[in-house]
Amino acid sequence: MARRVLIAPDKFKGSLSASEAAQAIATGWRQARPHDDLILQPISDGGDGFGALMAETLHGEIISCDATNAAGQQVTTAYWLTPDHTAIIESASIIGLAMLPPSQRAPFENDSTGLGQIILHATANGAKRLVIGIGGSATNDGGFGMTRALGWEFLDSANKPITQWAALRQLRSIKEPLNFLLPPVTVAVDVQNPLLGGEGCTRVYGPQKGFNETDISPAEDALKTLAQTWENQMGEAADQLPGAGAAGGLGFGLYCFLKADLQSGFALFARTVRLAEKLTEADIVITGEGGMDRQTVMGKGVGELAKLARQYDCRCLAFAGTVDDVAALESDFEQCRSLAEVTSSAESLTQPARWLQVLAQRTAKNFSETEPN
Repeated sequence: MARRVLIAPDKFKGSLSASEAAQAIATGWRQARPHDDLILQPISDGGDGFGALMAETLHGEIISCDATNAAGQQVTTAYWLTPDHTAIIESASIIGLAMLPPSQRAPFENDSTGLGQIILHATANGAKRLVIGIGGSATNDGGFGMTRALGWEFLDSANKPITQWAALRQLRSIKEPLNFLLPPVTVAVDVQNPLLGGEGCTRVYGPQKGFNETDISPAEDALKTLAQTWENQMGEAADQLPGAGAAGGLGFGLYCFLKADLQSGFALFARTVRLAEKLTEADIVITGEGGMDRQTVMGKGVGELAKLARQYDCRCLAFAGTVDDVAALESDFEQCRSLAEVTSSAESLTQPARWLQVLAQRTAKNFSETEPN
């Protein structure tokens, strides 16, 4: 029986873009089920690839500019400007973890200054609205670097400016720049974690950015002081806001200092590409990303797509480079299959498209054999 299949993966970070992953899955699936009607719709939840996918739908023009990456090095990067003067900014392309070699992943030194520089450039270039995807960052600075680039000052007890986010434990006051005005800001967050606590950015995502066990407490203390100082001055507690912990607390910084509207990155993307309409026509959804684990179902795009597919009575399959925490995933996905089933970890990294194609072909063949006619 021919089926309509929506192929909607996210990126396989460091190896395949979402579009490349979709093409590989489609090629493999067609080999086993050539009569199925395939619809390719790569997805993003605000992380790597968000800008290009959004710009493709919204007819954004690419704008090149210079900024500093998370390690403070000058790089040439880009954002997109749409016909209605919306700037689409992908923080992963500026301060992303994937942009840094392991030797430069120093989370106490890496910061978000480059994002502030891009915001200033887009505003000067006539942007009337900013849409910022913040997943995939290398930073854990609560937006400190970005905010300083926009003119804010963070002062210690001697009224001297703090210049590194790790020193925020000495923070006593925050000074807003004069005549501070930016266009409305919408932020696409890829997770719903708060800033602080057991599910906060430092404890959950800090290790993948380079923190070791002894780093967690001082990093948490720095962000806790930032949040407390903001609350003392502004009368607003924002540390437990869903999404405040996205991108190492960048969600918190954007919400507080830029008055940004934090939205689910996947929901924002899904509305933009009219994903619901595609789901109404699909029998099967195939999604996936480089690594799937319990974080997948904490607001990330692949997990959110699986939940949405259930609402439309679509069967949902997922492919990944690696799959962990299977028990946390099995309630949302009919199948979660990894490249480890068909090749070694080394081969999956050197030829990811080839092996993703093989995995899709084998899954489709098994699907054909087990599905009733």
